[in-house]
Amino acid sequence: MEKEELLRRPLYLYSLPPKVLGSLSYKADAGLSAQPEQLPETEQSSVSTASESIPGSHACSLCSLAFSNLQEQRGHLKTDFHHYNLKQKLNGLTPVTEPEFEKLMENLEESISGSDSSDSEEDEGDPSRKDTTLVALLKKQATLADKREEAEEEVTKKRGGGSGAAPLLWFSSPTLPDKTYYGIYKALFTPEEVAKEDAIIEAIKQRQLAPISMPKLVKDGSIAPATYKGRHIFMCMMGGGHFAAMVVSLAPKQSKNNSTGPLNREAIVLAHKTFHRYTTRRKQGGSQSANDNAKGTAHSAGSSLRRYNEQALVDDIRELLKDWKAIIDSSDLVFIRATGATNRRTLFGPYEGQVLRANDPRIRGFPFNTRRATQNELMRSFIELTRLKVKEVVPEAEVQLDTEAKGSKANAQPKPEQPKLTEEEEAALLHTSQIQAMIRRSKLPALLSYLKSNELNANFRFQPAEDSQNYHAPTPLHFAAAQNSAALVTGLLTRGGADPTLQNGEGKTPFELAGNRATRDAFRVARDELDKSAWDWEAARVPAPLKREEAEKRTEKERKEEENKRLERQNAEEERLKTEGPVVPPPTHNSKNRRGRVLGAAAEKTPQQKREEEARGLTPEQRTRLERERRARAAEERMRRMQDGA
Repeated sequence: MEKEELLRRPLYLYSLPPKVLGSLSYKADAGLSAQPEQLPETEQSSVSTASESIPGSHACSLCSLAFSNLQEQRGHLKTDFHHYNLKQKLNGLTPVTEPEFEKLMENLEESISGSDSSDSEEDEGDPSRKDTTLVALLKKQATLADKREEAEEEVTKKRGGGSGAAPLLWFSSPTLPDKTYYGIYKALFTPEEVAKEDAIIEAIKQRQLAPISMPKLVKDGSIAPATYKGRHIFMCMMGGGHFAAMVVSLAPKQSKNNSTGPLNREAIVLAHKTFHRYTTRRKQGGSQSANDNAKGTAHSAGSSLRRYNEQALVDDIRELLKDWKAIIDSSDLVFIRATGATNRRTLFGPYEGQVLRANDPRIRGFPFNTRRATQNELMRSFIELTRLKVKEVVPEAEVQLDTEAKGSKANAQPKPEQPKLTEEEEAALLHTSQIQAMIRRSKLPALLSYLKSNELNANFRFQPAEDSQNYHAPTPLHFAAAQNSAALVTGLLTRGGADPTLQNGEGKTPFELAGNRATRDAFRVARDELDKSAWDWEAARVPAPLKREEAEKRTEKERKEEENKRLERQNAEEERLKTEGPVVPPPTHNSKNRRGRVLGAAAEKTPQQKREEEARGLTPEQRTRLERERRARAAEERMRRMQDGA
């Protein structure tokens, strides 16, 4: 029973229970190179993948990507990334991830001839241009296929037929069932510690950290580097115009429930920042610099904007690294994902004031696949790195005997059928998928109507209960809080009669799953408006009640502050573009495009053409926002003129 209790909760390298820590024994053999079975995700279940898609969601199962709307999904289906994975599947090969594809495109820069650049200066939406890069990549891979196979065979022979160095170290313990082992990533240790059995056990003991109180925050919500002296690591990812960086403490946060709660619910993020710039050629894949190096410099408004954004992204990243230099220099480890020569030059230079250096012994790569560079992905990676894996391993001889025994039994008697779900179980699964889909879309009226028409309680328990997501958020109120949907939280509490005192499998109430202030305020407003005797709000761990008017004022104030900051950034960006932005040379009057049309001077463009060119490459939401801002500026200009005239 004690062993089952240990396996029920995640264990973390930097805060192991004394029983586990004192019983670890290094297991250097046993053929444990296979990937471990992942423990259920708890805090990071909101990071969606295609395999977790639900009815009504938009995803690409081939590329393992999820999209927020249908337009993004349709745009993805036209990209080189998707077309490449289609070719891989048709050839019986494994599809690649987006970072892996970007690395392939970066490596293609030096091998594609630029002799066709003279024909690539015009319309970048030409189908012939769209296919050139992808076709070149496929041809290159086909040419090098035989050489790669020979090289792989030679490497395999040198390694003695093995699959290479495994990313995990394995340990046995009496706290585990038979033939079951703990796994820890090698990247968290030094080569000297990994080399010796005694050294690795001692290294694990030295990494145990006591919980700490929350360090003092500065104005932007990060930790002042000079005030924090604890152990921490720096992590960053970049690719496709996306950049995310985070500094996270290795010690857990001190709390009343720290002795029973897992670390992933108490991790302290000391600083975090994300950037995104439009640098990737839409519907064609690859960065603008990769396309320029392959086929010559294209002369279009989109290509000029992408070149400018690439340099702006480099400046933003290097400025951030400079600001964080003190806390980066004091980090225990530095985990970096930067595929391609361009991205690595951005981080490692050389350039004046360089912070990161490629020969730093603290630098590690992520020893597992990662997704798009976001703060959520960095936190998921931190949890994956520091959490112990659990793997049951059966020796090959026993596996072979077991397979033969099963084969003889299968020949002797028919295979028993899988138990069929009852009508109630099938209905519960259907209700679970429908309710969760409506919560994800914030459809409060539809959700309340669905509960009423199907005679379901607002505290309906999602099925199957053992699913990691349902374990973390077992009721509609838990799920709405985890999705940061303040409107749904208010509706379920005040109109649906949801119970805020119910706890999930980790002992958390719905309020404790809320990830932003607006959602937490929704619980406090409901406490103020509902009868005091309706629920035990102390048991629900909801703070003091809050008036709706006060909550709305706070929300409106924050919205205005954010809008003002956005307008200031936009105005500053516009002024900088006017003074420092790229200048596209106008084509000559006698030059012709591929369709034989004479290209006029840039000054001959109408205002409508200029507006269309400015909105090119933007999403429908971005175009709507741009048009709204244009109208607002025009209205302000009219008011100013009227005041001057008066």
